[in-house]
Amino acid sequence: MKHYSVLLNECIENLNIKEDGIYVDATLGYAGHSKEILKRLTTGKLYCFDNDEIAIKESTKTLSAISNNFNIYHSNFSNMKEKLLEDGVTKVDGILFDLGFSSPQIDDATRGFSFMKDGNLDMRMDLDNPFSAKNVVNEYSEEKLKEIFFRYGEEKTSKAIAKKIAEYRKSKEISTTLELVEIIKNAVGIKYFKEKHPERNIFQAIRIEVNKELSVLESVLPDAIDLLNSKGRICVITFHSLEDRIVKKIFKENSEVSDIFKGLPEIPLEYQAKIKLINKHPIVATEKELLENSRSKSAKLRIIERI
Repeated sequence: MKHYSVLLNECIENLNIKEDGIYVDATLGYAGHSKEILKRLTTGKLYCFDNDEIAIKESTKTLSAISNNFNIYHSNFSNMKEKLLEDGVTKVDGILFDLGFSSPQIDDATRGFSFMKDGNLDMRMDLDNPFSAKNVVNEYSEEKLKEIFFRYGEEKTSKAIAKKIAEYRKSKEISTTLELVEIIKNAVGIKYFKEKHPERNIFQAIRIEVNKELSVLESVLPDAIDLLNSKGRICVITFHSLEDRIVKKIFKENSEVSDIFKGLPEIPLEYQAKIKLINKHPIVATEKELLENSRSKSAKLRIIERI
């Protein structure tokens, strides 16, 4: 199970890791980033979150070979604040979010994330979740499918694809990934399909819907900012414009003073900027990394520091 950690050096460098610090890897995956954080801790502690039991099992082995200064929660990172509080942790020195899917998850056809391999329509990060891609594709109304394809996939042929799905499932339940890809191809025509690859956008949209990715991200970032010690940092790696827009917006809101208070000699504490932007423009993968891992192409890293 080979996994390439995207923007690894850039993240580790920008977290400013202290050997006695408290750090959170909100998206453990296969521990690519986590192991590098853990190597740099002596008396510090690393707390990790992941929904995926398979990834947790593999990562526990990886991290245990380095030290015991870590704790893994089988939980969505949306529960970060309360889970850390249960362990008496109210402040941390750094938090990392890598919002991409790990290569083993994509490459495992049984997980249903890939539109290039046949597998069950699944796409669940948390295998305990009873709701999967199969539910979305077979149970959502044509109108709702069109809406999520357009909103989460930004796909201009969303209406035609939703209509074709609704027609197809009248006679047969849609149960596999390649079955869905074929329906998409029939809906848009071979020319558009080969040139624009709408299946990428549709699979992205369904995955976001199944795992509630955007609403979870919106809810956790303010919590993450509140958890930071002074000079503590957050690094967020996004992989598509919808995620990046949310991160950029929340970071901007928390790094600026409201126009109402600008120019005043004293600004009330609750209205002061909470963070400063370390990079105004996102960091992207180097040419070297792109040659080693083409999946890094869409990755963008944004970093903030608590004031």
